[in-house]
Amino acid sequence: MNRSFVHNLLFALLMGMLPLSVSAQKEVRKNIRKGNKEYQQQKFSEAYTFFENAVKANPSSKEATFNLGNTLYKQKEWDKSLEHFNHFISLEQENPTEAAAGWHNIGNAMLQKKDLQKSMEAYKMALRLNPQDNETRYNLAVAQKMIQDQQQDQQPDQGEGEQDQQQNQQQDQQQQNPQDQEQRAEQPDQPEQMSRDNARQMLQAIEQDEQQTQEKVQQIRAKEREQQAEENKRNNKNW
Repeated sequence: MNRSFVHNLLFALLMGMLPLSVSAQKEVRKNIRKGNKEYQQQKFSEAYTFFENAVKANPSSKEATFNLGNTLYKQKEWDKSLEHFNHFISLEQENPTEAAAGWHNIGNAMLQKKDLQKSMEAYKMALRLNPQDNETRYNLAVAQKMIQDQQQDQQPDQGEGEQDQQQNQQQDQQQQNPQDQEQRAEQPDQPEQMSRDNARQMLQAIEQDEQQTQEKVQQIRAKEREQQAEENKRNNKNW
């Protein structure tokens, strides 16, 4: 076969494929634009369809992948949104700021899943790539505060432990030194001792007050966590 004929045939084939490639890219851009329009109008289900079509046509489209993750996040599909955010990070190897936005949104999704440790790690990754991002820094502080509160709630109340210890020491002293106790009772200058019934009533009143205080503190903490979570739900980073 004539070599020039082969070259001409290959050239014709390539030229024939080129319009298809350009046409496909135009279709991807068209779906992304439509998806963005629906997303801005908070029509997330419709936006999802356009972004999904764009990703199917071009799985390497960073913009379509990122926006698809955001749309799934808005629909509370945390796990599915994480898949696309992670895929976006694997695609974005050139722009640290854009990669940081992906990690930021991973942190948000992890926070929604109540995985506070992974959320904190994702925010830290975002800050390593974009140290100037104050929104990510704020969200990191929220995640760290929630972890602290969680750890404090799991720890026993040290004050009560110390109080029990002091009471046990006093009881031990009374058992070990009954003679001293009797001598103190016989001295006229000593104040009148409180009866056991009165002491028991006072102790119960103190314990009740402490319980009410703890309940109020827990309610306040729960309200703060809800407010922080609501604040953290503010706009995910968009493309």
